[in-house]
Amino acid sequence: MTTSVPASRIPEAVHRRRWAILGVLMLSLLIVVLDNSILNVAIKTISTPAPVGLGATQSQIEWAINAYTLVFAGLLFTSGLIGDRLGRKKVLLGGIAVFGIGSALAAESGSPGQLIAYRALMALGAAFVMPATLAVLMNVFEREEQPKAIGIWAGGVGLAIAIGPITGGALLDHFWWGSVFFINVPIVIIALVLMVWLVPDSRDPKPGRLDPIGVVLSVVGLVLLVYGIIKGGQLADFTDPTVLATIGAGVVVLAAFVVFEMRSDHPSLDVSYFKNKVFSSAMAAIALVFFALMGVTFFSVFYTQSVRGYSPLQSGLLMLPLAAAQMIFAPRARLVVQRFGNKATTTAGLVVIAGTLATFATFDADTPIWLLEVIFFLMGTGMAHIMTPTSVVIMQALPREKAGSASALSNTFRQVGGALGIAVLGSVLATAYRNGIEDKLAALPAGLRDKAGDSIEATLGIAQKLGPQGKLLVGPADDAFLHAMHVTAFWGAGVALIGAVITALYLPGRTRANEQENEEEELVAALD
Repeated sequence: MTTSVPASRIPEAVHRRRWAILGVLMLSLLIVVLDNSILNVAIKTISTPAPVGLGATQSQIEWAINAYTLVFAGLLFTSGLIGDRLGRKKVLLGGIAVFGIGSALAAESGSPGQLIAYRALMALGAAFVMPATLAVLMNVFEREEQPKAIGIWAGGVGLAIAIGPITGGALLDHFWWGSVFFINVPIVIIALVLMVWLVPDSRDPKPGRLDPIGVVLSVVGLVLLVYGIIKGGQLADFTDPTVLATIGAGVVVLAAFVVFEMRSDHPSLDVSYFKNKVFSSAMAAIALVFFALMGVTFFSVFYTQSVRGYSPLQSGLLMLPLAAAQMIFAPRARLVVQRFGNKATTTAGLVVIAGTLATFATFDADTPIWLLEVIFFLMGTGMAHIMTPTSVVIMQALPREKAGSASALSNTFRQVGGALGIAVLGSVLATAYRNGIEDKLAALPAGLRDKAGDSIEATLGIAQKLGPQGKLLVGPADDAFLHAMHVTAFWGAGVALIGAVITALYLPGRTRANEQENEEEELVAALD
């Protein structure tokens, strides 16, 4: 007589097809992550004046990225609760459909403003997809299989990172810039069909009430804060009264959000979760690593394409080592955790990230490209050993019925960390670049001088229009950008080190459960 623990908690039919369900969930995840990784390669093209691109400034590009991340992050709390209440499958289907519609509209944008608006619509759909994927996963797999499933799920991020830049580069080599968004549409259609067929529905038997006031406060606070940071970088002056007032207002609104959530009997953000130091440190690790990495990804595209002269496709191929490392190590990171514990694994991952970011501060216009490939591989390795253990800690910290809330919190901190990383490190980059190139633009008319100082792409665009005289700006532009990149890289490395200190202090070390799991793995290996 055999007993099946999974059958006692999960319907047998669902348990049998759990790995196929995981594949569909990863496809849904791929759609959301693919969009950002494709956009990273297209940044330079979209910055190019029409008809090739939209002529977007650096601040408009930052908003095209952050419109997505801010709406995404702001709605994750509520979308998780709606999924718990209405059913995760329904929310998944609706979210993916909206994401597909937004993608089709973004592909036809006629101005940077339209692109920003349609990116926000895409985020509205994505906000309902991401937490539902992890929530469904937690309700399809038993606890003992969850670390393995989450590891594979995290590896899907690596797959998306690999496919995104290469697909984006290939599309930009043969089609118009909007094709990087239109490619989402067929993937959305495939995901919808598979989801209707395979994915079971689930919901929280005791869902919480919705929290519209909290959602509005969180979105308004984040938008004000990020707008102020980006504006400071655009002006190269963080003491400007408008910048200080906007940042201050954002901080005040976010503080009001926290106070409101603490007093609410149905908060979208349950502040009591953060009394658990392990939970809080795992959240901090996710936010800080994405803060550092998203900012660095932002400038690495300009480094490879504007300074080194690689095409979008070549730039995408250069990202392969980062993606390959994630795909290789994310599913196996649980084995490292079993042997060394969460603290050592995650802290080491953050130290590796800090070291690779600091290495960018040594790069110049003729650094051997193989060194960049090694750095990207190490970055992917570090990320794999941060994302998997922290995701497991966060998802297992709450009851299974609250999987939507746990997933929403995890993804919110990741998205907010990424948005602030792009805003802060993008502003550091913009400020350092403008300060470095300003003296070299003195001969230009005032209007052109201001525009040329926005970014390296703006400088190079104006240099091209000036003909032979403009060639004199190319060298100084490269030098100013490299200096700005070095400054930004050190900031990113410092943020990653802060994360390492937090995880070293508060994440749990190797436990008896880790040792038992390790012994079981060794026994199985010996029997095989």
